[in-house]
Amino acid sequence: MTNKKDKEGKLLPDNQRLTLFGSYVRKFSLDELPQLINVLKGDMSLIGPRPLLFKYIPLYTDDQSRRHEVRPGITGWAQVNGRNSISWTRKFELDVSYVENISFSLDFKIFWLTILKIIQRDGINQSAERPMQPFNGKN
Repeated sequence: MTNKKDKEGKLLPDNQRLTLFGSYVRKFSLDELPQLINVLKGDMSLIGPRPLLFKYIPLYTDDQSRRHEVRPGITGWAQVNGRNSISWTRKFELDVSYVENISFSLDFKIFWLTILKIIQRDGINQSAERPMQPFNGKN
């Protein structure tokens, strides 16, 4: 991604800064591969709620914080049910649902649905301009 800015010095939307190579990497979710190192180290799991920015933690409700009861994952229930195209509220609901219903069969289902989503390239972006809106504790 480039650092191109508008006349006022603000960064342009992500879709206008994405290079051809970056577009290819994002399209096929190849940017997720380095996280396999974190899985091998034991810091992450293949399946679980996606890790979010630390700056969001103070914004979580008690219920949303439940997503931290399990190890974060490269893919999860929210990713196969909308990825970046769903609201933050829905994403947290799905993460908590995963925590409450964790099982081998659910992980197996998420794994195969992830493969399907990558092939279909479904739900990658929230809009034409942004992959995902920042979490503000309300959305």
